[in-house]
Amino acid sequence: MSELTRKKVSFTPLTQTRPQTPEPDSWLCFALLKRTKTDLVVEKATELGVACLQPVITLRTQADHVNLERLRAIAIEAAEQCERLAIPTIMAPLTLPALMAKWPENRHLFVADERRTARLVRHTAAPSALLVGPEGGFTDAELVSIDTHPQVTRVSLGAHILRAETAAIAGLALLLATDPPQE
Repeated sequence: MSELTRKKVSFTPLTQTRPQTPEPDSWLCFALLKRTKTDLVVEKATELGVACLQPVITLRTQADHVNLERLRAIAIEAAEQCERLAIPTIMAPLTLPALMAKWPENRHLFVADERRTARLVRHTAAPSALLVGPEGGFTDAELVSIDTHPQVTRVSLGAHILRAETAAIAGLALLLATDPPQE
């Protein structure tokens, strides 16, 4: 204890139990799913090491709201389970057009598309993210809109059509496996 007053107690750590390892700067943007499926995506993405979770509302999204505090609690529990020291940022849901309009110029966006055959291969060391659509996939109009953004690459996650929650978890694992090493 380094300071004790009527209103405040301060502690100074004497030793470090273990060093905090650098976290990857990968994001997962995913179409909102039904409650338990969204919970699963948040839990597994946290365990995999995602830095930011961005729920997205698309034309085929089946959920219209999300309890962000509940998702944060799930992320905290998942981080504790896997002994991760950092908790991912969980953003408020955005519509797909709003997400694309405010997308950072310095971050690449891989879009999971079951119609593509190109595998997720990182061609850049720039920070990146994965966008996974809703059950039923993106509409043709949404894909046209997505393709107009210069930072987008549509990729396949394999030969099979995956459930949205499986695509989010598998795609994120692929993205993180190709992440450049953190200094």
